[in-house]
Amino acid sequence: MTDSLTHTGPFLIAALYHFVSVPRFASLQAPLQALCEENGVKGTLLLAHEGINGTIAGPDAGIHAVLAFLSAQPEFARLEHKESRASKMPFLRMKVKLKKEIVTMGVEDIDPNKVVGTYVAPKDWNALISDPDTIVIDTRNDYETAIGIFRGALDPKTKTFREFPDWVRRNTGLHNKPKVAMYCTGGIRCEKATAFMKAEGFDEVYHLKGGILKYLEEVPQEESLWEGACFVFDERVSVEHGLKEGEHRLCHACRNPITSEEIASPLYEEGVSCSHCYHTRTEEDRLRYRQRQHQIALAKKRGQRHIGS
Repeated sequence: MTDSLTHTGPFLIAALYHFVSVPRFASLQAPLQALCEENGVKGTLLLAHEGINGTIAGPDAGIHAVLAFLSAQPEFARLEHKESRASKMPFLRMKVKLKKEIVTMGVEDIDPNKVVGTYVAPKDWNALISDPDTIVIDTRNDYETAIGIFRGALDPKTKTFREFPDWVRRNTGLHNKPKVAMYCTGGIRCEKATAFMKAEGFDEVYHLKGGILKYLEEVPQEESLWEGACFVFDERVSVEHGLKEGEHRLCHACRNPITSEEIASPLYEEGVSCSHCYHTRTEEDRLRYRQRQHQIALAKKRGQRHIGS
């Protein structure tokens, strides 16, 4: 099944994941890497015993070739993906990686193929999270929630997804309401998060099908309960309603998304510092970052990339 969006931008982006047992996952790495490179496709794909996860971008024909290859594999015959577009290539290189988990929670015996929460379509999400009997939890990390969140949602302020299980166990008040509604960027984190919540004794656990991205694609802005922008893990940095490219940029010193106001701050220096990291870096760090930024500028002047392929 394909979720597609048509608007401006020469590069097609496909975000995908699928939980399924793939004992032969390592054997898929080389052919996938070669196919992507042959078709001008860049991004990251993670392969593990539990399935596949990733986002890739490229010309339409190239993306379709990669998706056709994946769908031809018996394990991925039911693979779904979401499409959007970008005005420029949002990735620097193509990486097909072998992993222990396709999304790292670090809790043993959590299998979304066996137990998972109840999916909620974007059109039904507003009613669920507006119900006073529902606790809404954002399962993303702090740098993501900093630029956008659903109205009334709890923000765990985690640095990594590995911290999420401990946050749940510490917050016993989460049991005070009968319903738990969870969401993340594209849906994959909630597959494990809802499975974990069920294992911890929560009965009514729901998650937003397709994640924030599907919600922003389908729900009209005038009806939306989403506030801000959605962080994405590529050079677009953020997207807004209709999956339009957002206005955020990335601080290449700390990898935090930054606004135009933060760029105007005296603490901001391209590639060197921003208001998020200035006070946590040393002058030696900033000197090193300036040298790197100088090399990037020289490479750009020659019409070359300093990093990536």
